[in-house]
Amino acid sequence: MPQVALHLEKLINLQEDHNHNNVPSMQSSKLAKRWKEYHGMNNWDGLLDPLDDNLRAEILRYGHFVETAYKSFEFDPSSPNYANSRFHKKNLFERCGLPNTGYKVTKYLRATSGIQLPSWVDKAPTWVGKQSSYIGYIAVCHNKEVIKRLGRRDIVVAYRGTTTCLEWLENFRATLTNLPISGHTKRCFEKSGAMVESGFLSLYNSSFPAKSPSLQEMVRREISRILQTYRGEHMSLTVTGHSLGAALATLTAYDIKAALPGLPVTVISFGGPRVGDRRFRRQLERQGTKVLRIVNSEDVITKVPGFVFDDEVASGGKVHVAGFPRWVQKRVEEAQWVYAEVGRELRLCSRNSPYLGNTNVATCHELNTYLHLVDGFISSTCPFRASAKRFLRR
Repeated sequence: MPQVALHLEKLINLQEDHNHNNVPSMQSSKLAKRWKEYHGMNNWDGLLDPLDDNLRAEILRYGHFVETAYKSFEFDPSSPNYANSRFHKKNLFERCGLPNTGYKVTKYLRATSGIQLPSWVDKAPTWVGKQSSYIGYIAVCHNKEVIKRLGRRDIVVAYRGTTTCLEWLENFRATLTNLPISGHTKRCFEKSGAMVESGFLSLYNSSFPAKSPSLQEMVRREISRILQTYRGEHMSLTVTGHSLGAALATLTAYDIKAALPGLPVTVISFGGPRVGDRRFRRQLERQGTKVLRIVNSEDVITKVPGFVFDDEVASGGKVHVAGFPRWVQKRVEEAQWVYAEVGRELRLCSRNSPYLGNTNVATCHELNTYLHLVDGFISSTCPFRASAKRFLRR
């Protein structure tokens, strides 16, 4: 259905004619010297309010990587290439308007739904039951000058948000499920009992056909290969995504940090839903994974799934929050719907932009809106630069 594709592209609102040659500058020598601070070593203390200009540039830079995952996706259900990348990885950035990143794409990534489809789907259009789709990519910094500016060789994993029917269905599987983990951390993690959203985990570790690699396996193998290729160098991993991609970014970061505890791992996410429970949050904190969530207070996606009863922990791991009857909390806990926010939050508000006007639910969630708000935000007492007009539809 071409109408569906056009509608999705309108919702994403990616600005095709924006000149990405003007990628945020990283010329300041502070970035190389303080990159660990900008990537969360001190949980971004003193950098968010007011928003540090170097951090702003870093957030926007990773936002462009996410935008590329959207722009390269084939939305047209009538195309034989539907749900794949429109471009070859060798010229992905150039075709998407980012010719000077200093990064090269090394791997395209696919996410697979674990939902068991009914037999009638065989008679439906192919786009209805598309189980495995291009979700993003892995790239590594290879330009010597950019490596010098960044202060290390950076690996980026970038994820787009929801596009296919089965991805939408996975989003609605909002109950929590146990998060299995392999390797040397297995026993410790099983003892913790951490849980994450069922649908997100399904997209992360399902495979189709059965012997093909899952998203989890693809990411693990490629990150390990890159680290082996550049062994001995200062390396970092930055995982970024929007919407569903933000949730997958958090799962990816946890997974890689568990397997490679010595690697600095940071998440920069845009408009992400909740991912897991309090025990999952504690695991992220203990392993040293840094998460910066960019949140538009008008974006309903950042307020789902589940409920947050948080920060007043009683004996036995129970939680009681004033204003909520205990029986309500108990029923929510039994239904596996008690979530927790993770990491550090940069909270923005679309109402503070003098250029957005009356925004609807879809506009508040769009990646372009997030990039516009990051570009314009100054501080909580001076919320927007009047000169910030970038990323808006012309």
